[in-house]
Amino acid sequence: MSTQKGNTQRCRPQKHQNRTSFKNSLNDTSQRTKFINNIQVAKVCQRCKEIIEWKIKYKKYKPLTQPKKCVKCEQKTVRHAYHVMCNECGNKLKVCTKCGEAKEIVEGVTDPKEQLQLDLEMQELLKSLPERKRRTFIRHMNKQAEENVGESSHDQRAGLIDKLNSLKVAEDEFSDFDDDFSD
Repeated sequence: MSTQKGNTQRCRPQKHQNRTSFKNSLNDTSQRTKFINNIQVAKVCQRCKEIIEWKIKYKKYKPLTQPKKCVKCEQKTVRHAYHVMCNECGNKLKVCTKCGEAKEIVEGVTDPKEQLQLDLEMQELLKSLPERKRRTFIRHMNKQAEENVGESSHDQRAGLIDKLNSLKVAEDEFSDFDDDFSD
């Protein structure tokens, strides 16, 4: 670009153009690179997520070797690079853990294996309930899904597990009651 005042338009195309896209694991197949490529960015706003993903994609991401100090609770609990707050403080204040602004927080994508395991556990728990309790739980689950569209999946799962445990406790109480009169 010219330094001429007012001349902000380039007259020629870019001199060096890449023929292939950059691959951060092309020549480096170390454990550290594999670890960095598998990092799931979560608990941050969309802009901060894009910034961290760019750093990972173009091999600019430098992971922490030791935990950093959180700016809110002042404990050494920050375990993710480029973050200034721990996840607990970010959840409590409902702010981005990187920039500290109260924006919409992007939740992390759960691992498919982990999701499959949780689904199997939920099905096993449902099978252990009697039909009446099972239908009650399914109605509760459908009602919660309609009401809490914007709520995170982790919070929904915690609510469902609480309801399931309350139904399980109620079932145990009735089974004890039946045993007392079975003489």
